[in-house]
Amino acid sequence: MKFKTIPAHIAVIMDGNGRWAESQGKKRTEGHREGANAIDRLLDVALEYKIPNISLYAFSTENWKRPITEIQAIFGLLVEFIETRLDTIHTKGIRIHHSGARNKLSKTVLSKIDHAMAVTKKNKKLTANFCLNYGGHEEILSNFSRIMAVRKSKKETLDKPISPKEFEKYLYTSPLPPVDLLIRTAGEQRISNFLLWQSAYAEMYFTNTLWPDFGRTSLEEALLFFDSRKRKFGGLL
Repeated sequence: MKFKTIPAHIAVIMDGNGRWAESQGKKRTEGHREGANAIDRLLDVALEYKIPNISLYAFSTENWKRPITEIQAIFGLLVEFIETRLDTIHTKGIRIHHSGARNKLSKTVLSKIDHAMAVTKKNKKLTANFCLNYGGHEEILSNFSRIMAVRKSKKETLDKPISPKEFEKYLYTSPLPPVDLLIRTAGEQRISNFLLWQSAYAEMYFTNTLWPDFGRTSLEEALLFFDSRKRKFGGLL
């Protein structure tokens, strides 16, 4: 398919893994495994359409409320995803980025993420931003602390107004651009504390498709929706 405009940054709330598994009579962990396969498909189609940045809501700060067995399974799959796919991801020219707080993440998970980022840091075809232990409120609040710490270290005035440019420099997602298109699967219509600053002018696309079933056609439908939008950014056309 051809599109007039391709979003520079797509954010995806990958919802419905558990519901998919239950509908198949399988364990919720199997839903998360199928969800990892959907990530593979998404990245391949994104490369084909030359979408430069994709952010994936892999684990939120609120997800710690889930049963410990499910949390362990999710992080186990993340480690497996990196171990089994990193060489392929690197060969395809995909750069891995991590957005989220590092506290609470195990040494094993952090070492795998850091390794993946180091190996792929020079790749330029697509940035796959895994939002892990991420929450929009936490990011914004901690961002102020980071800015104040930097100003203090440079002996700069602490009460000087913070510009959007300075604020964005210290976001977890930096240097990624603002989100153009936010996709949420599984029929929910909320953004659930995801990339709040970055999605200020994002087009919102909601689909009933469960994440493990999300594929080429699903992404193309979202891109058609985006292509149909008139983006005014508060101005007039």
